[in-house]
Amino acid sequence: MVKLWEGLTINDVAGAIASLTMIFGGIVPFIPQYQEIIRKQDSEGFSLYICLVLLIANTLRILFWFGRHFETPLLLQSILMIIAMLYMIKVCVSIQNEQQLIKMKERTFTDFETKYFWKWTDFQSYIDFVLIFGIVGAMMMYVFIDIPLFVESVGLLALLTEAMLALPQFLKNYRNKSTHGMSIAMVTMWTVGDSFKTGYFIQRRAPLQFAFCGMLQILIDLAILGQVHVYRNNTMSLHRPIRAD
Repeated sequence: MVKLWEGLTINDVAGAIASLTMIFGGIVPFIPQYQEIIRKQDSEGFSLYICLVLLIANTLRILFWFGRHFETPLLLQSILMIIAMLYMIKVCVSIQNEQQLIKMKERTFTDFETKYFWKWTDFQSYIDFVLIFGIVGAMMMYVFIDIPLFVESVGLLALLTEAMLALPQFLKNYRNKSTHGMSIAMVTMWTVGDSFKTGYFIQRRAPLQFAFCGMLQILIDLAILGQVHVYRNNTMSLHRPIRAD
């Protein structure tokens, strides 16, 4: 084994780089989408349900950590992802409110109207939901933490939810028959990141749930990239400027 200097090997450096990639790599794909939203001042092409999926998945993953400690980089990744998704929601809600020509009736979490779930008009409602979900989940984990089946089920649910990350975007593209407003760079980076992440899980012998759900994520990412090709004509027509004759 090659030593770079006393007590430090190439494997140590590679492991540190892999860990940092795991911590920060999850939020990098959202940077192109964020830039697209800011540039166009339009968030319609981005599904906020992606944020919902990641908030639920990473909250459950943090709760799973208390029942079964996994690698610290994966825990830090979840904390950072929650912060990033709340910021994305804040930006999208702010732009949506600014772009309204006719002021809509305010819809908040405390209205408890199921048809407007996750379509609230104020950012505080999203914060309230995440806090309540986290508190209820923490109470349940505290009560059932000594039951292995419950703990493992939380881990599996967290990772299955995360595996569905790209599904809202896939469904939105399908309904619109277009990928207009969606950052292709974001989905490409999802695919690369999920491939790296799945390999990391396998190499580090993470719980089986991690690798299985990682492979499921890759399949959905590839399906969205397929939509870019299938809907390319519709997407291009939406990009063309309207001529004034």
